[in-house]
Order: sequence, then structure tokens, then C-alpha cells
Amino acid sequence: MLYSSFIKPFLFQKDAESAHNRAIELSSRANESELIRIFVESIYNSSNEGLSREFWGIKFPNPVGLAAGFDKNGVTPLAMQALGFGFVEIGSITAKASQGNPKPRAFRLEEDRSLINRMGLNNNGAAQIVERLKKYSLKIPLGINIAKTNDAGIHGDAAVEDYKISYDLAASVADYITVNISCPNTGEGKTFEDPAALEALLKGLELHKFDVPTLVKFSVDTPKNELEKLVELCEQYHIQGYLATNTSSSRDHLLTDDNTLLEIGEGGLSGKAIRQKSTQVVSWLNEFLQGSKPIIGVGGIDSLESTLEKMEAGADMIQIYTGLVYEGPGLIRKIKNGLRKR
Repeated sequence: MLYSSFIKPFLFQKDAESAHNRAIELSSRANESELIRIFVESIYNSSNEGLSREFWGIKFPNPVGLAAGFDKNGVTPLAMQALGFGFVEIGSITAKASQGNPKPRAFRLEEDRSLINRMGLNNNGAAQIVERLKKYSLKIPLGINIAKTNDAGIHGDAAVEDYKISYDLAASVADYITVNISCPNTGEGKTFEDPAALEALLKGLELHKFDVPTLVKFSVDTPKNELEKLVELCEQYHIQGYLATNTSSSRDHLLTDDNTLLEIGEGGLSGKAIRQKSTQVVSWLNEFLQGSKPIIGVGGIDSLESTLEKMEAGADMIQIYTGLVYEGPGLIRKIKNGLRKR
């Protein structure tokens, strides 16, 4: 009620990026204040009893995580813990700091309960973010999502080395690392979902040198046959889990009118509009893996129903972000309470 009646109307008066920045500012204040965190926890957090999971020897108090994209710079993890998340994923972080793409670059599709963004991997850079994260003492697992610096001049072997810089730094503080191979919001618009490029990347990261679980995040637009080939390749390099999915470049079956979409232009679509496609990718991964590796479902989760849909398709845990924009932080408690009753 607090969010829907007071906070959401205030935030929705602002454009999507300004509202996000305001949310980060408020969350950052909570992150730095134990008193505020205790207050937040008293309002939003609920029991984790019966909800814990364990993967890679790491205990997750509950299976509801914060997806990458909300906190790119690692300024809110303690606040997210207070809200009741079972784990948080920071990023995407890149080797070099970046201002991202020109504004405007984030847009709400309110009829579709979705967002379009072409932020362009804006972040403070891996070194600064990792140093910031080292000072926190979290009670929940910390994931770090890594991507290639948004610079079209970095490609080939240099792109792999760029990833490796972030990977090596993240390994010093992360409980797990997600390799984001499917972000479309870069200057050149390329991803690492080409099998040859992905193999070069996984080989170049030298995953065996670090005792940290490494996951791969796929696009929601990946066809089944291509996805299967990518998973087979990842398995050769002992990838330990998968995230499904990243955003979509498609604009199919939206309620938002075509003129508005044309005016917005390019960007990754997230939220309710990709819910079914994302669940389908989770189902395909479950079919390929047969329970051998954990799957984290992300994409269009804004309710207990959509959470259960992902889990029934094969997700072991879930992440939310766009759902928070429309439902508020009370969504975490609702999902946890619903899962506990089930």
C-alpha cells in the first residue's frame, strides 16, 4: 500500500532513468545506515523459514534474488538484504568505467508492465566497484555480473582480455560470477552468443584458476537449437549454472502503440512482456541439463504466480527487477510468503 499509494505515483512522475536514480539514492542511504535498514526490515522483510537453498556449497536463505541492472555500482547490497532478498547480483560491471549510451535511454511501457532500456553498461568500472563491495559484510550471497566494456574499439582478443580483467577482480569478492554474453545495449550491438566467440571467451577467462562458481546468462531471443549448442559448449568448460534470461530486442505482441515504440527506438525489453518467452528458455535449459546444474529464472516475474511458473519450468531460484518497478519492494515478501505456504 505504501508503495502503490505514495512512492510509485511520485516516481512515475519522473522519466524512467530519473526514477531509477532516485530509487538508487534512497537505497544507498539505507545501505549506509543501520538504523534505516532495521526500519526497512521491520516493514518489508519476512521469515526465510523453509525457503533456504544450497548450491555450490553456498547457502541461499531464500530463492528470491535481485537481478543485475538495478544496482550497477554496488551501492545497495545491505539495503537489498534488509528488504528480504535471498541473494543480490551487482552489475553488469565492466573493466573500464563507462557513461553508457546517450540519454534518453530508459522507458516505461506501462500498458505492458515492462521497460525498454539501452543504458549501455554505464558503471564505475570493475576496480572501483569491487573495492566498494569488499567493505560490506553480507549475510546473503553476492553475485557479480560481468560484461565487455561498451567500446566498439575493443574486440577480438582485446574483448576477451577486457572480460578477464573484470572476472579476475570479481573473483576476489563474489560468491558467484555471471558472465553476461547477451547484452545488446553496446555501441556495436554484438554479443558473445556466437559459439566461436563464446568458446574464445570461456577459454580466455581461465575459469580453473579461481574457486568461484561461474554462470552464463542467455538472451530471451536465443532459438532452441542455438541455445542447445551454447549449453553444450558451456558444459565443456564446466560452467556451473545458468541464468535465463536477459532482455529482448523483439517488439512482438505488445499493447503499447507502434508510434510510441518507434519513438523509443532500440533497447532491451524486460518485464511482463517477455515472461512467457523467458519461461520457455528456462524449460529448454531444464530439458538439456536434466537437473545437473542450477537454473536461475529471470524475466517478467511480478507475482507469486509468475514465480511458480518459472519454478515449474525448471528454475531453482528466481531474480526480479522490472517487477519491483511496478509492484514495489513488497513483492519480495509476497513471493516468499506464497512460497512458504506452498
